Amino acid sequence: MDINEILQYLPHRYPFLLVDRVVEMEEGKRVVALKNVTMNEPFFPGHFPHHPVMPGVLIIEAMAQAAALLSFKSSGVKPDENSVVYFAGIDNVRFKRPVVPGDQLMMELEITQAKRNIYKYKGVARVDGQIATEGELMCAVKTLS
Repeated sequence: MDINEILQYLPHRYPFLLVDRVVEMEEGKRVVALKNVTMNEPFFPGHFPHHPVMPGVLIIEAMAQAAALLSFKSSGVKPDENSVVYFAGIDNVRFKRPVVPGDQLMMELEITQAKRNIYKYKGVARVDGQIATEGELMCAVKTLS
């Protein structure tokens, strides 16, 4: 999926869209997506001015956005303004190395459980093949009224 298709499936927009491309997708199973991390990210001036590091919560958010793409594509649903994917849980997250400007964050998530509109994933984010972050996510697909 290129950025134009991603924009059809995620409601996020700048500065909060954190997936640039989907490299691989096996619907119902797994997704591999990437985020190019640049010095132009709006959080770097404050985190940290002399040693810019991508906040861990934003790495997890990027992984969740990739998971949302997998959920929507797997369910055959193209979301509209009444659809959203919410976090329902985050477990066993570990941060192994900092993510800095110039890095390409490669995120791989696999569905470990899917019941109705609740999905559980196991995910890992790597930079240059090294694990930056890993953990388990749970997300819920909701229809707004």
